[in-house]
Amino acid sequence: MNEKYVRDLENIIKQMLQPLKNIPLNLVIEAISGYQIETFNPNDSKDKKLLDKLIQVAEIAGLNVNDRLILRPRPNEVGNDIEPYVKEALSIVGYQSDIPKTQSGRKKLQVIQILNLSMNLEEHHILSAKHTT
Repeated sequence: MNEKYVRDLENIIKQMLQPLKNIPLNLVIEAISGYQIETFNPNDSKDKKLLDKLIQVAEIAGLNVNDRLILRPRPNEVGNDIEPYVKEALSIVGYQSDIPKTQSGRKKLQVIQILNLSMNLEEHHILSAKHTT
């Protein structure tokens, strides 16, 4: 193979492995999922109410998790154990959550995908229903 070609490929691979910086989270989520995040307006009373409810959810789930010890060899595995506590807390504050569905309509088992979390929020929507891809 041509040495310049190999060097160019190596440089491209090195660039691909570098962390991406200064890319807005909403663009990353849209690129990965095809869904857009709705803008949160801290001056909007509906958004303030939603934030208060989500803070309650975090506090309730956190307290319940603290009451029951979770031991996992790797920190990233804890998320699977926390899911039932978050779902329970969502229910306590009046929201409904469900297991995400695949494109074929079947429910994904034991998988948290916050982008697909189905919340029945009478006046609020965390994610836009617009699918962009």
